[in-house]
Parts: sequence; structure tokens; C-alpha cells
Amino acid sequence: MFNRLDEFFETYQHFTAGTLKLLDALDDACLSCPVTAGHRTLGQIAWHITTSVPEMMGRTGLKLGDLRGDARPPAKAKEIAAAYRKASTELVQAMRDHWSDATLNETDDMYGDRWPRGLTLRILLDHEIHHRGQMTVLMRQASLKVPGIFGPAKEEWAAMGMKAPEF
Repeated sequence: MFNRLDEFFETYQHFTAGTLKLLDALDDACLSCPVTAGHRTLGQIAWHITTSVPEMMGRTGLKLGDLRGDARPPAKAKEIAAAYRKASTELVQAMRDHWSDATLNETDDMYGDRWPRGLTLRILLDHEIHHRGQMTVLMRQASLKVPGIFGPAKEEWAAMGMKAPEF
């Protein structure tokens, strides 16, 4: 749970940079790659991460752009990345304009429960982490280069002239 806006802003800057590394590594052809029949495709997961920002934060009263979770994902990977950039930038600006540290203790109806806004922000990040993990698996299956988020990816170790750690 976040207790100070600056604490969230600093953390969110790192998280959005990691998510953008993944989104920027997508290509248009991979967007239709499914996990398995009846589950979200790589493009649908990327779009879900993107539209979750305004959807979840809208439940706190913040209005961010016009992204809708029920809209079909764009067919272009660059459009998904651009929409995520816009939504994450709008979130920070809206919080700077309308919230204070005290606002983080206010509660909202979140999916049938009451969550303090500081917790909502933590869950927003946890949700994104969960789906980023799904994306990295699908990206490997689609033969895309997976960028390192919390350290070098296997391909990045090789580019540094080093062998990736074996487990």
C-alpha cells in the first residue's frame, strides 16, 4: 500500500518503463498469439494491461481519457504502446491535479470490496506484473526478443558477452 504520492510516482515510473519495454518489443503479427484455445491472445493481454489503468482508476473517481476495456485491441502493436503511454501519463497527471497524500487513505468500492486508494495503486501494479509475466512467455513462444525488466533477459546476457545464469 502506498502512503505518499511521491512514493507511488517513483515506483510507477519504473513499472511503466518495464511495461513499455515489453509493449515496444511486440510486433503486429504476434498480437494474435494465444496462450491456448479460449484464452486471451498476446494482443488482448497487452490491451487489457493498457485499459486497466483508466478502468481501475475510474473507480476511484479519476477520469482518464476515453480508453474502454470492452473495445477491441488495435491491430498495430505501436498503437497499444502509445495508448499505454497516454493512459499512464494521464494517471500521474490526474493524481497530481486531484489527489494529496491524505487521498490515499480514502476508500472506494472496488469490485465489491472497499479498498483504500493506496492499496488500489498497489493492486494496479501487481495486476500489471501478473500480466507482464504472461506476456513474456507468449513473446518467447512467438520468437520475439524478450527485454529484461528486473535484470537482463537471456538474450541481453549474450549481448553483453556473458553467459546467462543457469538454474
